[in-house]
Amino acid sequence: MPVISTAAIRRTALGAAGAAVAGIGYASLIERNAFVLREATMPVLQPGSSSLRVLHISDLHMMPGQKLKQQWLRELDRLEPDLVVNTGDNLSHQKSVPAVVQALGGLLSRPGLFVFGSNDYFAPVPKNPAKYFKKDHRRVYGAPLPWKDLRAAFTERGWLDLTHVRRDVEVSGFRIASAGVDDPHLQRDRYDTIAGAPNPLAVLSIGLTHSPEPRVLDRFAEDGYDLVMAGHTHGGQLCLPGYGALVTNCGIDRSRVKGSSKWGTHTQLHVSAGLGTSPWAPYRFCCRPEATLLTLVAAPPTRPNADSGQGVSPSEAIAR
Repeated sequence: MPVISTAAIRRTALGAAGAAVAGIGYASLIERNAFVLREATMPVLQPGSSSLRVLHISDLHMMPGQKLKQQWLRELDRLEPDLVVNTGDNLSHQKSVPAVVQALGGLLSRPGLFVFGSNDYFAPVPKNPAKYFKKDHRRVYGAPLPWKDLRAAFTERGWLDLTHVRRDVEVSGFRIASAGVDDPHLQRDRYDTIAGAPNPLAVLSIGLTHSPEPRVLDRFAEDGYDLVMAGHTHGGQLCLPGYGALVTNCGIDRSRVKGSSKWGTHTQLHVSAGLGTSPWAPYRFCCRPEATLLTLVAAPPTRPNADSGQGVSPSEAIAR
């Protein structure tokens, strides 16, 4: 049996430690600031409808000094989306509201819908990473954040707060039935306040939730919504090549941690991997921060009965 020298063991240990340090450095200094725009096409509109461009942003987790993120967000207005959807967790600091509003810039002058997440209400706190693997772990809340100021800034510019509200809106000549719930991650969702089928005269029905918890997705699907949009997962934040996300931080399975999928026989789900991280966990690995430009197109005249598990035609990612 070969004998491994102490020097060889030491070299191996030092090499492993060096690789770990390099990985942490890449995840915290490079990838978490490597913002990317994803584009996808989703067939969710009524047959015969023209297309609609929807920009989905989520999980900014903004700190006042994050100038790179703020500049990248400002450039998104050049996409000229028909509708902007924000699924929460905008804040990470008591003084972040001005940074969020200035970064969103011209997007706030476009039609917009939003709901809030846990880190709009409470500041993030240090957490043992092992807790993410335990779904029923005890929640610890940080200091209250100025979510009312953020809500006022959004609504004053014309965005609609869909927290436990049903609204029909006109966007680029489309009638859209929309509804949303408060953050299920904090157990604040009260779906019964918006229950019921969306307006059948609308060419599209959209449901919003911050955390894509199955109990909420099931209710939207049962009521017949065409599209449900969510964030919260960060796409797993730490992913492994060939395996994907380690955790989802909610009740959905890892295969749905980001991007588009089918929920039930009719409803399409889109989960944003988000643009930020907690300041206490400032890293991403194999999961770049993102916003998504969705091109919504007409669904086929007849929908298949079987759930194919597919609902998106992804295009190339465009780095900006």
